[in-house]
Amino acid sequence: MATQYDHLSREELIALLLKRDATRKLGLVWERDELEADRTVNDDFVTFELVPDLSIGSAPYENFIIEGDNFDALRHLNAAFRGKVKCIYIDPPYNTGNKDFIYNDQFVDKKDAYRHSKWLEFVYRRLLLARELLAEDGVILVSIDDDNRARLDLLMEEVFPGMRVGSLVWRKRNQTNARVDYNFSCDHEHVLVYAQPLFRFNGSDKRWNGYTNWDEQHQDYWTSGDLTLGYNREQRPNLYYPLYNPVTDVWYPCDPNNVWRFASKNRLAEGKKVRTQPMEDLIEQGYVYFPDEPAPVVYRSVEEIKKAIADGSAPKFLEDDPDLEFWVGKRIGYNKPRFKRFAKNLRSSLQPLSSWIEKLGSLKQDDTDSTDGSFAIESGYTSEGTKALREFGLDTAFNYPKPVSLIRNLIDQCTGENDIVVDFFAGSGTTAQAVLELNYEQGTRRRFILVSSTEATKRDPDRNVCRDVCQKRIQGVVERLGLDTSVAYFRMCRIPVGNLHLDLRHDQVWLMLQEMHKASVVPFVNELLIQVCEGTDMRLMYIPSLTSEALDEAQFLLTSDHTPTVIYSWQPGLLSQRIKFEHVRIEKIPEYLLERFGGARA
Repeated sequence: MATQYDHLSREELIALLLKRDATRKLGLVWERDELEADRTVNDDFVTFELVPDLSIGSAPYENFIIEGDNFDALRHLNAAFRGKVKCIYIDPPYNTGNKDFIYNDQFVDKKDAYRHSKWLEFVYRRLLLARELLAEDGVILVSIDDDNRARLDLLMEEVFPGMRVGSLVWRKRNQTNARVDYNFSCDHEHVLVYAQPLFRFNGSDKRWNGYTNWDEQHQDYWTSGDLTLGYNREQRPNLYYPLYNPVTDVWYPCDPNNVWRFASKNRLAEGKKVRTQPMEDLIEQGYVYFPDEPAPVVYRSVEEIKKAIADGSAPKFLEDDPDLEFWVGKRIGYNKPRFKRFAKNLRSSLQPLSSWIEKLGSLKQDDTDSTDGSFAIESGYTSEGTKALREFGLDTAFNYPKPVSLIRNLIDQCTGENDIVVDFFAGSGTTAQAVLELNYEQGTRRRFILVSSTEATKRDPDRNVCRDVCQKRIQGVVERLGLDTSVAYFRMCRIPVGNLHLDLRHDQVWLMLQEMHKASVVPFVNELLIQVCEGTDMRLMYIPSLTSEALDEAQFLLTSDHTPTVIYSWQPGLLSQRIKFEHVRIEKIPEYLLERFGGARA
């Protein structure tokens, strides 16, 4: 087999290897140069055409289902939605070798020597385009199994440098799937999180039902927290000491396995400083809670202390103290001091999101100490995803769908009222169901844009997952919830750039212009001389043909008010001679679309 190195001499090959070794970088490397070129990668212009029979509801359409290859779809979306997307969630093929993704019209299996590199190249090309969609506060969430998590994380670092937030972990099944060779069952998967600097998870409102104690000194409500650390006295000897309440003259022994959280002034070496306030200052300022001690005990000798320890009547932890002589003659308390957490001292009214995803239904809603730590979302098992498809008679049409609860809770944490959610590995449409359910529950108008391929191959040319699974599921969800929701079903169309003037249709132009300027789209109406879309702050106008009737209609509309207007025309020079208003801007078709599209190539 001929290679690109056949013409090189032995010395030249050695020099090339030495250079490659010297410049090898830290990070992920895959065999890009050795791969057969991905035939989905092209320079054609990509447009959408509306399929009314598969669209849901009536125009204007706010949500999109796009049938076709996601590389082409992402190039088109970049021209219209660059920098506008709040959340991207994808569940890409996992590169298991079980024919789970298609490269050049063929499923890739375990026998393919380049399957890992093909998978990386396949995902890399699409992530590069997806990156440009993210808003300034946008986030991308990527589901992946444990086997491919490391590769994908490195790939994400390559595409989204400095944007790594972390990963979430969820349990995908309840039954074991033990490997015979290791007696090991991998029951979890990951969701990798990369985000723009302004992104923040929504977290959860902290519950204030634990803050029921009023403090006159601080004029604030407080709840008690732990005053100890998870270290023993050998690990933190300076934090192991008797604690004194100067108001009641009562002393408290220290737990040898959980020493005090704060240092004592009496234990500090001369000249040494601590990062936090010493315990004595915190006690004086009212930050330490001492429970009432109705009967503190006083021992007159070490022998009395030992006797009390022996019969179990001594205060807890006294038996572990190496210096029993210290306690002779002192009032010793039985209760455990606590730290006062004041409401006004909380850094935020929100609990941060935990990286650990809990089992659906496992979290307690009445947790009174919920202001401490983080907040966890919940998820069902993969079986929940199968059950959701079964509801619409689609459970045999798609393998291993994600549980709706997982995607719904992730999107709820990442988005708000009118945000756009994109999934370009949409498969069965779980992401759309999650968005629709959130909108139904919260009264919001989040929008979704799904890209789902047909998954057709040479062996199965009629297969169409987008039409037969994704669309049917979304329509079923809309009908079940009784939603007033509109969803446009698009098919992609590729046009060689040199043929745009001949092959680009008016309906395709009008759809793309609306995507760029508006939050929804309406179909092109052949009977209208001009296509107009009115907005709150601007007017969009497309004039397919500069007839005298079309010009008269445009003139009449433009003189009726002074709304800022953008007019798109195939003949801008001629149009500018007739349309002369300060509030009007004229753009040329198809050059304007091509210019916007030109920046959308990987």
